[in-house]
Amino acid sequence: MIAQEVTEFQQAQTMQHTSLLPKPNPWSVQAVLKDLPDAPTAGSSSPVQFFHYIERLKIEKREGWRRFGISPGESIADHMYRMSIITMLAPPSLSSKLDIPRCTRMALIHDMAEGLVGDLTPVDGVPKDEKNRREATTMDWISDGLLGKVHGGVAGQDLKAAWLEYEESETDESKFVHDVDKIELLLQMIEYERANHCKIDLSEFSWVAKRLVMPEMIKWAQEILDERTKLWEDHSKAPREPTEADTIKGQQDEYYGQTNGHA
Repeated sequence: MIAQEVTEFQQAQTMQHTSLLPKPNPWSVQAVLKDLPDAPTAGSSSPVQFFHYIERLKIEKREGWRRFGISPGESIADHMYRMSIITMLAPPSLSSKLDIPRCTRMALIHDMAEGLVGDLTPVDGVPKDEKNRREATTMDWISDGLLGKVHGGVAGQDLKAAWLEYEESETDESKFVHDVDKIELLLQMIEYERANHCKIDLSEFSWVAKRLVMPEMIKWAQEILDERTKLWEDHSKAPREPTEADTIKGQQDEYYGQTNGHA
């Protein structure tokens, strides 16, 4: 009986993944909420409904890993949590000139829209401008709907401002957090390869290292890539580029930009 209840609970959790819900066309926040079990309700003066929304970031998985059969993979919240820790350990050459608490805040917020939008990746076929529209619409719903009446609406506007700073990628803090986003991806890449004894080749994710901007982050990335090289050598193997490498690189260029850009 207990096993059956656990299975039913796991199925209920799975069905809450945005990526597994029906795909509304055209996409809208309202259409997604309609198909979402126990959707948060906007308009309250209490932040409790927003707290419930945050659960979606704990449930929603990072789609890039799912394509390689990695299950259970990391959640969006997992990704943002480690990013926030990384910002707190910025090298002194960066922490001396950056507003680190602002960077940590940005790291904890930058993917918040994915609770409804899902983790869209460069290979999903959704154009970058459409991805941006969906995320901006969701952040409007969070800041004006879920948090619009909370503490006079100030909290929601501050949250949206942090997200927008990351998206515009113009401040030094936002550029640093973009680099941290890629560092966290590289770390997870090698950790999944190690856990699978190099039976899974995640080379396509290693290319983001070429889009790092800050010298300190480039140094960290090289340390991770050197660690990866040794890992594959220890297994008497060598990673290979995907068959459709040029296509995937082109898709990543659109999403990430030729340098840092929007991530």
